[in-house]
Amino acid sequence: MHKFFSIFGNPVSHSRSPLMHNAVFKNLNYKACYTRTLLQDGTKLKETFFALGLDGANVTVPHKESAYEACDEVRGFAKKIGVVNTLINENGKLIGYNTDADGFMYAINEFKNIKNILVLGAGGTAKALAQKFVEEGLHVNILNRNQARLAYFQNLDLECSTWDDFVIQKYDLVVNTTSAGLGDENLPAPKEIIDTILNNTRYVADAIYGKVTPFLQLAKDKQLTCKDGADMLLGQGVLANELFCNFEIDKETIKKEMQKSFLY
Repeated sequence: MHKFFSIFGNPVSHSRSPLMHNAVFKNLNYKACYTRTLLQDGTKLKETFFALGLDGANVTVPHKESAYEACDEVRGFAKKIGVVNTLINENGKLIGYNTDADGFMYAINEFKNIKNILVLGAGGTAKALAQKFVEEGLHVNILNRNQARLAYFQNLDLECSTWDDFVIQKYDLVVNTTSAGLGDENLPAPKEIIDTILNNTRYVADAIYGKVTPFLQLAKDKQLTCKDGADMLLGQGVLANELFCNFEIDKETIKKEMQKSFLY
């Protein structure tokens, strides 16, 4: 039986997920294929999923919170954060998971002695990472444009700031989870704030992949050790593919085939 998967997002044309998952399916002769679906309205996610006859899906910006709402059941880490990036059709029921946070931890493995982290943004990815960092016993600061989405993080007792009341500290790692620089040349905060932040950190990560964002370029100019979102994407993709294949293929095999997709 052939399985059918997709990624939902807006925009979605830049997504590497089809290349990654199809590389695994094709090279391992697993009967499945994976495509992209541009979804304008997050509230239509569930009906679109079933109308397309999908066995599973990934969800990217800006629909990860809508995906949580669409699920019949949410399992594991996604339950804690209200954010879903992986969907599975289990006997006609929509089951939600989140592989972002574990994917990110996998990606930053080589960054050593991380204790104090600054997260830029307060959307679905920020929620996933902040919760995971807290569980790992790390100190987390959140910086967002305004107060609008900070309540979630304040409930976790995290240090939260807006652009107006931000006070700089020393950080081991700064992570951009905003979409600034994805389809434009914007920074995730005003330049003077970003400059100060980058002058006070050891490592930098950007969740965006496929281009050097202005944020990452600034970090490189300052000779900081940085990563774009490709490793994070690979990490979450391996974990999502395990779910898609119902754990019939082991992680290392998936990772090996998926890595090849980054060469083309």
